[in-house]
Amino acid sequence: MNSIINDRLLALREVMRRERLDAFIFPSTDPHHGEYVPAHWEGRKWISGFDGSAGTAVVTLHSAALWTDSRYFIAAEQQLAGTEFVLMRERVSGTPSIPEWIANELTEGEFREAGVDGMVMSYSDTQALTAELRQRGGITLRTNFDPLALIWNDRPPVPLFPIALHPIEYAGEDALSKVTRIRQALRAQHVDGMLIASLDDIAWTLNLRGCDVHCNPVFVAYLLIDTQKVTLFVDRRKLTAEVAGYLSQIGVVVDDYSRVADGLRDYFEYNILLDPDEVCYTLYKCVTREVVAIPSPVPSLKAVKNETERLGFRNAMLRDGIAMTRFLCWLDSAVAQGGVTELSAAERLRQFRAEMPLYQGLSFDTIAAYQAHGAIVHYEPTAESDVELKPEGLFLVDSGAQYLDGTTDITRTIALGPLTDEQRQVYTLVLKGHIALQMLKFPDHASGTQLDAVARSPLWAAGLNYLHGTGHGVGAYLNVHEGPHQIRMEWRGEPLREGMTVTDEPGIYLEGRFGVRIENTLMVMPYMETECGRFLQFETLTLCPIDLRPVIPELLSPEETAWLNDYHARVREVLTPHLDPTTAKWLEETTRA
Repeated sequence: MNSIINDRLLALREVMRRERLDAFIFPSTDPHHGEYVPAHWEGRKWISGFDGSAGTAVVTLHSAALWTDSRYFIAAEQQLAGTEFVLMRERVSGTPSIPEWIANELTEGEFREAGVDGMVMSYSDTQALTAELRQRGGITLRTNFDPLALIWNDRPPVPLFPIALHPIEYAGEDALSKVTRIRQALRAQHVDGMLIASLDDIAWTLNLRGCDVHCNPVFVAYLLIDTQKVTLFVDRRKLTAEVAGYLSQIGVVVDDYSRVADGLRDYFEYNILLDPDEVCYTLYKCVTREVVAIPSPVPSLKAVKNETERLGFRNAMLRDGIAMTRFLCWLDSAVAQGGVTELSAAERLRQFRAEMPLYQGLSFDTIAAYQAHGAIVHYEPTAESDVELKPEGLFLVDSGAQYLDGTTDITRTIALGPLTDEQRQVYTLVLKGHIALQMLKFPDHASGTQLDAVARSPLWAAGLNYLHGTGHGVGAYLNVHEGPHQIRMEWRGEPLREGMTVTDEPGIYLEGRFGVRIENTLMVMPYMETECGRFLQFETLTLCPIDLRPVIPELLSPEETAWLNDYHARVREVLTPHLDPTTAKWLEETTRA
């Protein structure tokens, strides 16, 4: 058994009994509801040992369980081994909901009360959870208690890294203009102001960046906008003299991060927009004015890149393509010589990127997965799991970087040597889905859900499917996962609009054998206008060869073959002038028709 996790459970249950709680719920979120959170709020990871970016842990006085999605089934099963936690596979038939499981676990004579920290759960999730727990036998949900404050003795502090300016030469629009557009969007909804809790929305609005969240250039703060002023709630120790002067110059009032609840109580306007999916329950309940509970307008504004940001993406993708091509050329010869492992390959790729101008770091921890590890969707090699790459089979590398002018996200699956017929067929079918989406023309304002089946169709025809999304937005030197638009099976109504970035990343994962994923980052661009309206298409931003060695050419249609040849011709033409002779020669062969 895992003694560390079990000792933590013992300490938690002692506190729960004292507080008369039957169960406590640990979501993956923090007060700002980002996908990735500072270590201070990684309570679910601390109590369970599971380190994926999505999941919810629940502990009762007698049992424990963890819910996560298909990206993490294999990893979670491994990480929860030796603990009390039972893995609950979300969206799999027979998996109970969290309230259903809690109700089933409680026995007669217990307290009939569950707990969650209201600062780390959104208002909408808390309301839904409260209602379902009540329906499941009158279980009450308590939101004003954080047991981690008592039992997590070495809890990391809230980060205090300095905030930096994001120059207008990369942002393309000043902060005052962005605030004006936000106020216009609020007036269109007859709202006087709003609280912005999302960290990337705050960074985008103010043209500031930070490093409080691993791989995401954001900083911990809240932003309150009303008709008269803009207030940034932030720890003042994070403000350099330059940033403090900048904020004063643009008229932003600075208040302490800990005073955001007071700021909401003192809010003087008639009404305020609080996005119920973004603002935590505790802060939501502090407001004394009329609350307009609708989605924040900021993500939709941020998702449409201006001309400067579009150019920045293209420049960042060029540099990233140079680094990736140098890496792939190196990998071919290095694996043949022996001694390369998943970790050392990931580190070599990081080094190639770090040599590029404007590089700021990785946009997420590199997924470097050889053979069976490739079937673990979000696998990250560790010292314990690291394996040597051999001149056979498939190596999946999903990686990206942060540059001052853009964020990159790319996946390539590479043949290191002989492959099985099954590997070649799966690879080719994934490639067909990948190409189909990039070739697609579609009506303006179609949603990503309406496009999703195009990428899956070749796989469905072979009885194959994947349970993650096909594509997500990408920030402009911001978070690598950006909404509100997505391309996925589950309904996401946000329309795709010109200037949005989105990834194209179908994949297939066969547990214990291998995984295949191929990913480019795209930009939504105009196509044509007809009597039936305006149509859009995708511009492929990523510049990097797609491995041809696993492809079964006979499975590609003439149109798919033409797309692949055209893409490789463009990659070769754009990248070759920036490569050394050896790499340029390798690229010429790799991108042959």
